[in-house]
Amino acid sequence: MSDAIKHECGISMIRLLKPLEYYQEKYGTAFYGVNKMYLMMEKQHNRGQDGAGYASIKLDMDAGERYMSRIRSIQSQPIQDIFDRINLRINTALEESPEKAEDIQWLKSNIPYIGELILGHVRYGTFGKNSIESVHPFLRQNNWMHRNLIVAGNFNMTNVKELFDNLVQLGQHPKEMADTITVMEKIGHFLDDAVAKLYKNIKKEGFSKMEASPHIAERLKVAKILRKSSKNWDGGYTMAGMLGHGDAFVLRDPSGIRPAYYYKDEEVVVIASERPAIQTVFNVTYDSVEELPPGHAIIIKKNGQVSIDEILEPKERKACSFERIYFSRGNDREIYEERKELGRLLFPQLLKTINGDIRRTVFSYIPNTAETSFLGMVGAAQTYLNKKKESQILALGSDLNPESLNEILNVRPRIEKVAIKDAKLRTFITQDSSRDDLVAHVYDITYGAVEKGDYLAIIDDSIVRGTTLKKSILRILDRLNPEKIIVISSAPQIRYPDCYGIDMAKLEDFIAFRAALELHKDRGTEDTIKDIYEECKASVVREDSEDINYVKRFYEPFTAQEISAKIAEILSPADIKAEVTIIYQTIENLHKACPKNLGDWYFTGEYPTPGGNRVVNRAFINFYEGKNQRAY
Repeated sequence: MSDAIKHECGISMIRLLKPLEYYQEKYGTAFYGVNKMYLMMEKQHNRGQDGAGYASIKLDMDAGERYMSRIRSIQSQPIQDIFDRINLRINTALEESPEKAEDIQWLKSNIPYIGELILGHVRYGTFGKNSIESVHPFLRQNNWMHRNLIVAGNFNMTNVKELFDNLVQLGQHPKEMADTITVMEKIGHFLDDAVAKLYKNIKKEGFSKMEASPHIAERLKVAKILRKSSKNWDGGYTMAGMLGHGDAFVLRDPSGIRPAYYYKDEEVVVIASERPAIQTVFNVTYDSVEELPPGHAIIIKKNGQVSIDEILEPKERKACSFERIYFSRGNDREIYEERKELGRLLFPQLLKTINGDIRRTVFSYIPNTAETSFLGMVGAAQTYLNKKKESQILALGSDLNPESLNEILNVRPRIEKVAIKDAKLRTFITQDSSRDDLVAHVYDITYGAVEKGDYLAIIDDSIVRGTTLKKSILRILDRLNPEKIIVISSAPQIRYPDCYGIDMAKLEDFIAFRAALELHKDRGTEDTIKDIYEECKASVVREDSEDINYVKRFYEPFTAQEISAKIAEILSPADIKAEVTIIYQTIENLHKACPKNLGDWYFTGEYPTPGGNRVVNRAFINFYEGKNQRAY
């Protein structure tokens, strides 16, 4: 994606089902879980650049012994920083007592961060300051072991104010109005309530206060706590949690917006945001890793019992399509094929744009993440040419000779790597003119890859804002002197803000929105814009129970092709020599390529929760009133 946008976080949870002695004997280390968590977090590093966190729980520790540990970092290499610090603690302890290296009980008593239950998180913050306080996991502490709660997630809630007010009505005093805090405190409230009721009943059975603890752990119904806690949540989420005594859970939202996968055998239970991370780290097959159903939680009791429980009634599946197009690692078997299919399905539009002239068309991609869809597009070009060659050969019949045969067979897609990103640019000069000149050099070109007068077809994951295209990419590609530059987006036009975890919050940031705005001006239909604003304003005032996305009207007068043409006009620098054409994926073909991930609200405005419609209407109000702020 040439326009960098921030996106979802990644979670990893590992529950070792055997005593630590088992892993020491079989794998040669008592730190098996720590090592695996390091790999799990690194394999999902693509989901978190702003920070990382790690937490662990040791089972069956004596009173006074530390059984919970947490460490977080916002350093430039946060995962590396965390595990460097963990290793330092381990090595320091072992240097002081080398004879204890094989003594599991001593290791558990004296070294933090090891344990049977481990939670890892990589953070990609959607908004707010990137402070250590914003980094997961979050910890809710209590002297009662059962009331300790550690939470981390990949999520964003649209109704934070409502959740905050609910906590206040319960008599709480939340320290801030943030979705992470409100979610954790809601779970914590019902956890406290459940533990208190269990304790009261167990005392009636004649058990002492000290004797009550294991019975509370055994009888605590995590699913019931989650049902009560999540009743009013509106958003996309995969929420992971650990209780101090050793119960654990991962809950997925009822629309399946955010991803979650799990694997279980006799040694381990592991849950993660991405299937390939589990496959690679634990060397297991694709089919052995299962997807957590929407609205369900995987619950691991302290005794190792694992269950998949329905917490919220599943809704129509709206798993995020951006997961497939860009954000997830492309080594997942399904995602790889889907991205290739996205490229294949774009080829007919490209063929029409170049008038079928493949001989003078150079195929390329930018950035590297678009390579898989590029392979699909080139594959479609090769298939097209093979059929065309077959027809040409059959048409020649007896007139076919070696010379004409070679001429036919030698036509193939011209594939070049025309753009290379040198490094992340540091815009240390704040003046706009100087900064723009620096931005123009983010990418470099391969001179000689394109001949004067060629068509240059270059595929991108998506075109969100178009800033890098206008200020950098199109200018440098124009130096190759092509007659036409065709920029192809494997994603459809992004028209609406996301409110479930991707950092796309303001309408005016989207080039598709700006293009539609220009079309309204060109056609003198600005009154429509005012009417939409009035509808949005009225819905917010009356807290519209219908939850209608009024912003859809903004795009209705125009075809996707008209908007694409206006985008090309807006993004073409004034001094560019080549003709610029923009091709976007169609919604229909997106659904064909990604049939299991039909969450397309940023393209269509079809939000899977009521809060999504409220957010887009507030975003339009902010645009119209000139407020440069988020709508959630």
